[in-house]
Amino acid sequence: MFVTVAETAVRAQGRLGAAPEEVKGLVSVAYNHAGPWTVDAVLALPEDTTQRVELVGGQLMMSPAPGLAHRRASHRLHDLLEAAAEEAGADVEVFEGINVVVPDGLLIPDLAVVDAAAAEEATVALSAHDVLVVIEIASPSTRITDRPLKPSLYEAAAIEHYWRIELAPAPRLLPARLENGAYVDQAPLLAGVVSRIEEPFPLAFDPASLVRGQEAVRMPGDQ
Repeated sequence: MFVTVAETAVRAQGRLGAAPEEVKGLVSVAYNHAGPWTVDAVLALPEDTTQRVELVGGQLMMSPAPGLAHRRASHRLHDLLEAAAEEAGADVEVFEGINVVVPDGLLIPDLAVVDAAAAEEATVALSAHDVLVVIEIASPSTRITDRPLKPSLYEAAAIEHYWRIELAPAPRLLPARLENGAYVDQAPLLAGVVSRIEEPFPLAFDPASLVRGQEAVRMPGDQ
């Protein structure tokens, strides 16, 4: 049979009162596949640069490839995180758009901070156990997944830190930390101010630097 969008996205539409066109952003080409999808089957699909294909509850969840503003923010934050991790001596690597295996399937966060030793041994996917931070950059087409859906899946996978970046109306970083099995919101980092976040390693920067026309600057830990 033909399998398209995950039922979880449809349920999310009902919970949020999302417009049908917002759910359409999660739906793309159907693949001819019999029965529920597995992680191995999804990883075996041909690479598709026009969309991201994730797996939730045995069904596919597709979203459009990120736009330029999204990619710019991701690239700049990647560089900031790498520099901060190196300065702190953290044995981690920072990746954009990697496959992360979670209990309910396979997700592709915009960025992930992962254990360096695990990354060296991995091939096409990493276990959530080896992920310290997942970061999603919100966009209209992923509003449903970035807010109610993906955080719950990352919680179930026991990933300690979940960060959401919102670029509009002004850039801001909304960090959350896992406590007693649920994410608890931390103090936001707002545009126009160099703010500091302590975990998993110190990072101080102005979220405004993630958008065009702003220099991607950060302040060293305690200097």
